[in-house]
Amino acid sequence: MESLSWVLLATAISLLMFKLLNSPHRTKTLPPGPRPWPLIGNLNLIGHLPHQSLHKLSQTYGELMSLKFGSTPVVVASSPEMAKQFLRTHDRIFASRPSTAAGRYTTYNYRNITWAPFGPYWAQGRKIYLNKIFSSNRLNSSEYIRVEEMRIFVSRLHALSGNPVVLKDHVSRTNLSVISRIVLGRKYFSESADEKEIVTLEEFQEMLDELFLLNGVLNVGDWMPWLGFLDLQGYVKRMKALCKRFERFHDHVLEEHRARMKAEGEGFVAKDMVDLLLEMADDPNHEVKLDTNGVKGFTQDLIAGGTDTASTTVEWAMSELIKQPHLIKKAAEELDRVIGKERWVEEGDFPNLSFIDSILKETMRLHPVAVLLAPHLALKDCTVAGYDIAKGTTVFINTWSIGRDSDIWDDPHNFRPERFLGRDVDVKGQHFELLPFGSGRRMCPGYNLGLKMMRSALGNLLHGFHWNLAEDMSIEDIDMEEVYGLSTQRKFPLVVVPEPRLPTHLYN
Repeated sequence: MESLSWVLLATAISLLMFKLLNSPHRTKTLPPGPRPWPLIGNLNLIGHLPHQSLHKLSQTYGELMSLKFGSTPVVVASSPEMAKQFLRTHDRIFASRPSTAAGRYTTYNYRNITWAPFGPYWAQGRKIYLNKIFSSNRLNSSEYIRVEEMRIFVSRLHALSGNPVVLKDHVSRTNLSVISRIVLGRKYFSESADEKEIVTLEEFQEMLDELFLLNGVLNVGDWMPWLGFLDLQGYVKRMKALCKRFERFHDHVLEEHRARMKAEGEGFVAKDMVDLLLEMADDPNHEVKLDTNGVKGFTQDLIAGGTDTASTTVEWAMSELIKQPHLIKKAAEELDRVIGKERWVEEGDFPNLSFIDSILKETMRLHPVAVLLAPHLALKDCTVAGYDIAKGTTVFINTWSIGRDSDIWDDPHNFRPERFLGRDVDVKGQHFELLPFGSGRRMCPGYNLGLKMMRSALGNLLHGFHWNLAEDMSIEDIDMEEVYGLSTQRKFPLVVVPEPRLPTHLYN
């Protein structure tokens, strides 16, 4: 028996040597990075603000670095040139998404655009978004909704003149109202005790906040699958609970829409985005069948993406402006010159408001909502900048780090909107030093609507009101600490006091 064991061992060693000597295998050249620990990889180096931890590591290991999160190979790009390599040069290879608990449990098993893997379902969804939902004609046809809700917004702030307000609460309420009317046809949340809806405004906003947090967390089970069943951080339990809450909401919305479709029969005309999606679900000519969960996934994507990005960016912008009153004065001078004091900012005014546009660009540079673009996945082996990137590698683009690169930006840590005046840099994925919406195939398809809502909100906040801090606060008291998630928000909400600066009749 002992001799048989030696024979088997010798045979195994011979086969291994033969394979090594006769295979085309070569040592892979990985990007530089810290040495991983067994089992956990480099997760011990990642703090509660992963983008900042990765930025700090990039100062040592460079613009392209290699790590391991558990057993998963990870590559982080921290410069415009490296971002361009993944998002344009090798876009198709890195056009997929990794499998995550968030994609599985909060998006109906990857049935939205954000987390869907690269393939026919995602391609069809992207086509629907670009050609149907976010077409120029459809965006123009919904402008009246944005105007109506903006008037309600400034009127509500006017009623609170002289009192401290949590600014993001009001901006988010307005954005949620706009998106609800565009996507769902009406508001499905109650704004007062007299209204009876499926959820209250506060409940729905809390659901969206939880969605963004859980879609951005570093869930241990994603990186160390053998520990997934333990749910050590409790994230999966929260994801499943959140899914049930959204399920109840979506079922109510779809039931109401289907009832109208049935009642109107052949005379039915789509009035909102859910109507469009339901029509497509009934269309047998689509390459990939859009089922009920697909409609729910797309609907949730539209509501969440359209609400949070704009409100978070506007809050960061106002936080920076409050700290530098001379910038508010300069913005007001531009608004008075272009708009005057007898009307509100309209979408047609945007091309003439270069300083307002510069404020938004500077905000998206210093405080990108997606500090790490949603992760990309390598579909096959690839060489990037002379380094080997293996199939299955997860790729992060650190836009927070790019925005602080002193090789690109003068005085990168300070808020200076003037840097964008006369500078040919847009936010539509063509300039890799500024990527608030990403770039390439996985770029956010709703960026045009997001820009309209940001510009309108910020422009009218600065045009319609003077802004002060509460009496017991000073500029030094404004805390700029972040909370990480799929969108990176202020840890402490901005509290400010509005005072009207236009004639009273405009607020009615």
